[in-house]
Amino acid sequence: MFREMLRKRNALPREECVRLLTEETRGVLSVLGDEGYPYGTPMNHFYNPDDGCIYFHCGKAPSHRTDALKQCGKVSFCVYDSGTRPEGEWAYTVNSVIVFGRVQILDDPALIADLTARLSRKFTTDEAYIHREIEQSGPNTLLLKLIPDHICGKRVKEA
Repeated sequence: MFREMLRKRNALPREECVRLLTEETRGVLSVLGDEGYPYGTPMNHFYNPDDGCIYFHCGKAPSHRTDALKQCGKVSFCVYDSGTRPEGEWAYTVNSVIVFGRVQILDDPALIADLTARLSRKFTTDEAYIHREIEQSGPNTLLLKLIPDHICGKRVKEA
């Protein structure tokens, strides 16, 4: 169902894909938007090693993204690192991961609190701040659960 990578020598092993999904803080979630146009938005994410799913939080108010997800739950999510550049060279080597899957919209307050806290810990260790934010924003928050159907990654030298 999913296309094979053309340059197989650039493929990242599954463990490296999981590492990027775990360590990187942002990616672009793309949905099938209005009139069939793709709609991608940068989002913070949390890769849950317990179930292999990726979680995002967003507001409950209707939006382009949530309206699109209610019409079609199929998405792609792309994460990439900042790259590395060997001393004396101009070209970076960049690692990226693309996840294809289906999103479920969850409205369970306990699950939202737990996974939003885990996501927040990627950015801060201030537990008081995290607790306060969840208490204030939790009632107006939805959780998006991306269940992967296919994960692939690649390493590309920009030269």
